[in-house]
Amino acid sequence: MGITKNREEIELIRESALLVSKTLGMIAGEIKEGITTLYLDKLAEEFIRDNGAIPGFLGMYDFPNTLCISPNSQVVHGIPNKIPIEDGDVISIDCGVLKNGYYGDHAYTFGIGNIADDVNNLLDTTKESLYEGIRSFKVGNRVGDVGFAIQNYCENRGYGVVRELVGHGLGKNMHEKPEMPNYGKRGKGKKFTEGMVVAIEPMINQGTHKIKHHKDGWTITTLDNKPSAHFEHNIAIIDGKPELLSTFSYIYDALGIKSDEENEFINNSKFWLS
Repeated sequence: MGITKNREEIELIRESALLVSKTLGMIAGEIKEGITTLYLDKLAEEFIRDNGAIPGFLGMYDFPNTLCISPNSQVVHGIPNKIPIEDGDVISIDCGVLKNGYYGDHAYTFGIGNIADDVNNLLDTTKESLYEGIRSFKVGNRVGDVGFAIQNYCENRGYGVVRELVGHGLGKNMHEKPEMPNYGKRGKGKKFTEGMVVAIEPMINQGTHKIKHHKDGWTITTLDNKPSAHFEHNIAIIDGKPELLSTFSYIYDALGIKSDEENEFINNSKFWLS
């Protein structure tokens, strides 16, 4: 599949991305102290299948579950388990679906109960850096412009930007070209063109940017065991500008959060609210 998509393909990717958004919104209404991440995983699988889609992560590269759930110092690719969620945890949930032959894939980090102020700042900064990156995803810019925007925003606030894990193109495959690092130099890398679709996903650590791979082959944690945050959107270039295909609005509805953070990237697309 080509690196650029036509409007019909973009709308099919949007449909998959929005099912991920709705799945994360459903999870937002269920996640709380005392429940297990394995319970959330089962809910997500049922929800995705009930909506006529297939869990995108389940079985991919032999991953055993529907959701990647990564608490606290886990960066990404955490395997759901029977350990109860605790007050003060930060839980990154990454979800993918395959529907009509196209993938959607995005992520949100939830704070459970009473979150320490410094951890809350990490979550806020990581999500803000995602939008900084999205602003740079437009015709004429390059991969390095997005990476630089995210890196600059986070490192200026004292956080570590994970190097080994990157965003990616999206379409009939979960991971397509181009790779989208969360660090880089302005004006470097592949040039963005009309119709490109990517997942931008800053993975930001409170301390060092260095990470540790665990023996299960999946789990990745921060080297210093400090918390990590992860937010991810799917975006297309339409009429030269970035347009969100995913939304956090279902999460915000479940959590009672009011936000206009996505408005500048919605353009003329009203139907994602349905």
